[in-house]
Amino acid sequence: MIETNKKVAFYTLGCKLNFSETSTIARKFEKKGFTKVDFNSVADIYVINTCSVTEHTDKKCRQAIKKAIKNAPNAFIVVVGCYSQLKARDIASIPGVDLILGTNEKFNLFDYIKNFDKKETPQIFSCDIEKVNQFFSSFSLGERTRSFLKIQDGCDYSCSYCTIPLARGKSRNNHIKEIVKEAERIAQNGIKEIVITGVNIGDFGKSTNETFYDLINELDKVEGIERYRISSIEPNLLSGKIIEFVAQSNKFVPHFHMPLQSGNNKILQLMNRKYKKELFKNLITRIKSIIPEACIGIDVITGFPGETNEDFMETYNFINSLDVSYLHVFSYSERKNTKAVELKEKVSPRGKNERSKTLHKLSDDKRRNFYLQNLKKNTLVLFEANKKNGEMFGFTENYIRVETKYDQTLIGKIVEVKLKKIGKNGNVII
Repeated sequence: MIETNKKVAFYTLGCKLNFSETSTIARKFEKKGFTKVDFNSVADIYVINTCSVTEHTDKKCRQAIKKAIKNAPNAFIVVVGCYSQLKARDIASIPGVDLILGTNEKFNLFDYIKNFDKKETPQIFSCDIEKVNQFFSSFSLGERTRSFLKIQDGCDYSCSYCTIPLARGKSRNNHIKEIVKEAERIAQNGIKEIVITGVNIGDFGKSTNETFYDLINELDKVEGIERYRISSIEPNLLSGKIIEFVAQSNKFVPHFHMPLQSGNNKILQLMNRKYKKELFKNLITRIKSIIPEACIGIDVITGFPGETNEDFMETYNFINSLDVSYLHVFSYSERKNTKAVELKEKVSPRGKNERSKTLHKLSDDKRRNFYLQNLKKNTLVLFEANKKNGEMFGFTENYIRVETKYDQTLIGKIVEVKLKKIGKNGNVII
């Protein structure tokens, strides 16, 4: 018999998709009578939802596990997520871990627990990822301003650097009608903004004979939700129809995020990406011609095997020529069981670090320039609950982060404001 009058704490690493899944797992505990507490508190059970996209995230996972064990040596430690699916034995070697669950198993956590007594050796339950075909719905609740809604899982792409297909399996999704019901439930909780998330959201519909375009058309009709934000979408899957839909929608905000990864076609080919840089450039031009105020973020990987200084400078100059708003910069991290491991001409850690710094500087310049273009304009801001040094924060529709004096009555509200100037910390003052 499982005691339910216990305290449980959660820790999430990685992407928005992980946050949606952790929130869903947490609600299962709360329904059974568990009390959710902060991860830094002493708890009876710790659930750590992991990521394994880079060696750095692997390290952060191990640190989080050890922190929980240090906080409460007698607590029951559960580790789930991508790192668990890929490297369960590595996790099992950490003293104090009790239960390790893979991709499918994490959603049925209580099926694998008879009690929360400490185990002499960790129990591991992990599926054959190639046989995974079930979709588990997830969305986050608890934050008063936005929710991450999972619409898709897995990936059928085979990028040479990526372990996500090995950790999450093939592309799959729920039916549109079920996702709409989840959006309606989110709206009933008073949340104003939904961030649409998944592994490869543009691939939505493969398992239900529907399309991402069909989905956003139906979500646009849900009453109570005032904003939808499309998270990262592959450039070859962002169609003109989708861009035009966002342009005319009152709910889908003018914000796109796409993985470029490299501005050099040789490197894109080595990465096994499904486009060339020319397609990407045309896409940016098309977005800006239809939605001039659009915020466009891009992912870029630096230091990929075979990337010479000349290749890097081509990427730098290419990105610099694009009308984009910010970058997410990743240094290439070698992952076992990927094709990129076999590639020669490795870039040194120092070389990757220098290139990363250069791209981060470019990102700062791009973001500041985008903010400057929007100053003196009136815009709508959704205010968040976070408070720091007497200030509160929010985001415009096109993802400009603003700050103003803390006013509790503004939390969760969408308010029209004027963007006045850029503050010392880089936010826009209103």
